[in-house]
Amino acid sequence: MKIAGFQMQPVVGDLDANLAKIETAASNAAVEGAKLLIAPELALTGYGAAEKFPSLATPAHGPVTDKLSEIAARHRIAIVAGFAEKAFENTFNSAFFTDGDGQTAVYRKCNLYGPYERQWFRQEDRRQILVTLDGMRLGFLICYDVEFPENVRALAKAGADLVVVPTALPVGSSGEFIAEHMIRVRAFENQIFVAYINHCDSDHRFSYAGRSCIAAPDGKLLAQAPGAGEALILGDIDPSAYALSRAENTYLADL
Repeated sequence: MKIAGFQMQPVVGDLDANLAKIETAASNAAVEGAKLLIAPELALTGYGAAEKFPSLATPAHGPVTDKLSEIAARHRIAIVAGFAEKAFENTFNSAFFTDGDGQTAVYRKCNLYGPYERQWFRQEDRRQILVTLDGMRLGFLICYDVEFPENVRALAKAGADLVVVPTALPVGSSGEFIAEHMIRVRAFENQIFVAYINHCDSDHRFSYAGRSCIAAPDGKLLAQAPGAGEALILGDIDPSAYALSRAENTYLADL
């Protein structure tokens, strides 16, 4: 299965503009034969929306996510995109999955990063959310979640072939290390694929590291975006191609 990651510079506070950007990326990815498009953390609102989050937050199943499903159906490609989710009196940092054919899922971030996120979002309990797409099992994390190895390990033990990680990784030496090394290690130590899809450039609050990537079970990168600028990256997810790596690195079997 071919997948695509859309390294994106969202328009902060403009849901319609960001839906339009995602639709263009979905169209381009579908032309390339991709079955899944991944957009970054809080792609629909912009990560720097801050005090706008309460008014921009939308239900998990409402007009905004319906539009994502319509885009997915129109271009015949599944989509994962980060959004601010409104649930009763709470706002969650969430990711929405739709295959455009009636299958949807919502994952809520379980490890909020720093006072900024804790000011605007409620932290969710750890849980494994998985879906099946084209015979592949997909699990979900958001940004900081992937930096806790137990989160990825839990999804691998639950049968995930691919862990999808929308992120908002900032510029800096730590960000470079995470994008260049940690994501590859997470893939290798669990013998699965990891797609880590980031923002790029900057908004009025934050600057982002770019470097979106798709890592394979052998720790190599199938694709990587540059440190700046929007980009569409593509990678083939084929577990059978890494049978030797799994045979040599039997971490899950040896737990």
